[in-house]
Amino acid sequence: MNQQTICPPEHVRPEAEQKALWHTVANEIRPRRKRTDLLWYAGLVLAIALFYQLVIVNPRWQWDVVAHYLFNKRVLDGLKNTLILTFAASALGLVLGVGIAACRMAENPIARGAAYIYIWVIRATPPLAMLLFLFFLAAVVPRLSITVPFLNRPLLDVDTNSLISRFSAAVIGLAMYLGGYSAEIFRGGLNAVEKGQREACKALGMSDIRTMWHVVMPQAIRVIIPPLANEVITMFKNTSLVTVIGYVELLTTVQLIYSSTFETIPLLAVACIWYLFLTSIAMLGQNLLERRFGKGVQR
Repeated sequence: MNQQTICPPEHVRPEAEQKALWHTVANEIRPRRKRTDLLWYAGLVLAIALFYQLVIVNPRWQWDVVAHYLFNKRVLDGLKNTLILTFAASALGLVLGVGIAACRMAENPIARGAAYIYIWVIRATPPLAMLLFLFFLAAVVPRLSITVPFLNRPLLDVDTNSLISRFSAAVIGLAMYLGGYSAEIFRGGLNAVEKGQREACKALGMSDIRTMWHVVMPQAIRVIIPPLANEVITMFKNTSLVTVIGYVELLTTVQLIYSSTFETIPLLAVACIWYLFLTSIAMLGQNLLERRFGKGVQR
């Protein structure tokens, strides 16, 4: 009579045999590499080869000139002006965006209408035209004056040119642009939180401020961070627009240098490297904020 071989249970098998069995099973269930994956890897290799050929070893980039001007004092001064302009315009624009979003969500129809008109105008106006209009505002309004009614006494009377400098026009113009777009981002994030949660907080006797701070904002901030960070990152690049009004920032600085040295390509590469560095820092901050406010959320 043939004896039938019976496989012993796992707890009585030798350890080496168990490892071999699991290794065989793992190999059998491992997904095979798709042909499309191989095409992606081939494309990556081709892209790296093209980048090395067209950028790294191409002598026309003049990387020695790039290294010479990368930390040049004039370039660093332009970079400092870019950072100051970015932080000032972003801070003012975000505060303006919060106020416009509050008006946009208010029950007062006049406040809602004013906020809607502001966003409509900002969306329809190119930021370059806005900067030029603010810089030449004195041509339309030579003096800014406020007169007290019935007394004919000026409460405020200043020359417009003394208020609207290159820096102030750049800050106000970029802040107005960011304020219009960030207002819709704030409104979208707040509307993403279910209305029932506000009603539940009101039923528990929580004030509107506590409800907004402890319940609504922690949930809305996760929706707000990605698009808002994108607008702030865009602000780094939008600072290059102020060159049309003569404000000397990073791009204007390299333009002034290569207008006399005629080393256009390497100096533009210097500006792009610094913009890439600033954008990378901002994206790192965005990732940290997303991790901080995304804890406990299933992705």
